[in-house]
Amino acid sequence: MPIWLEIIIRTLSAAVVLFIMTRLLGKRQLSQLTFFEYITGITIGDLAAYLSIDHEQDWYIGLVAMATWFLVSFGIEFLQMKSKKSRDWIDSKGTVLIKDGKILEDNLKKEKLTNEELLEQLRKKSIFKLSQVQFAVIEPDGEVNVLLKDEYQPITPAQLGIKIPAESEPQAVILDGKIMDEPLATAGFSRQWLNTELEKQGVSLDNVYVGQVDGYGQLYIDLYDDQIQIPQPQEKPMLLATLKKCEADLELFALSTENETSKQIYTTCSEQLQRVINDIRQLLIQ
Repeated sequence: MPIWLEIIIRTLSAAVVLFIMTRLLGKRQLSQLTFFEYITGITIGDLAAYLSIDHEQDWYIGLVAMATWFLVSFGIEFLQMKSKKSRDWIDSKGTVLIKDGKILEDNLKKEKLTNEELLEQLRKKSIFKLSQVQFAVIEPDGEVNVLLKDEYQPITPAQLGIKIPAESEPQAVILDGKIMDEPLATAGFSRQWLNTELEKQGVSLDNVYVGQVDGYGQLYIDLYDDQIQIPQPQEKPMLLATLKKCEADLELFALSTENETSKQIYTTCSEQLQRVINDIRQLLIQ
């Protein structure tokens, strides 16, 4: 067999074996790999390269070495899944670096981190003031996670007592100028509705690069021609403004009338409309 043909066969075989091994070992991002998993990946890759080009050695020697490393890594992962003690010993545990706003110097030394490196990690989290940090921990993969003090955490609708309805997944209904019928049906709309929305915005279907419908039925489009300015939809802001005007008119009627019965009716309707506005405000400002 010619050498070039043998190398092609070896390379394809190594690629297939390497693909099968990586699928069996599971999916992890590079930043999530432990040090041992990182070394194992490099070693198996080197063995696959050795198997591909070293035609003077028997091909099965490289496969045996790859299989051995694979079994070791697979066995360690299985052991980690079955035993927390083994998981803590192999991967180690997270280490607290800041607690109750105080830096734990001994833990910094344990993790071989300097105070400057800690500040750098905080800056990567967009935290430039150490005084804002309540708690910080370094995870086994080296990532530093931070909990801010209550007064520096962003305000959420839940803290304000506002209930936000669950939003469904956005659907890409137009790709490369073509309508995607299945995502459009999943979003609960028809082609007729989509064409009507495109007419409202004054664009043609063949000029749309991407069209996406969010959970509130709002259509966002990106055109091939970036010079064209697409007007923003005004239906929701106009509806909110109309409701506010109606509520203000009801208050005005209540103040201007001298009839106590009418005044009470206007006041009650105004309060009810105000509650409605508060309930749907988040939907109308999306």
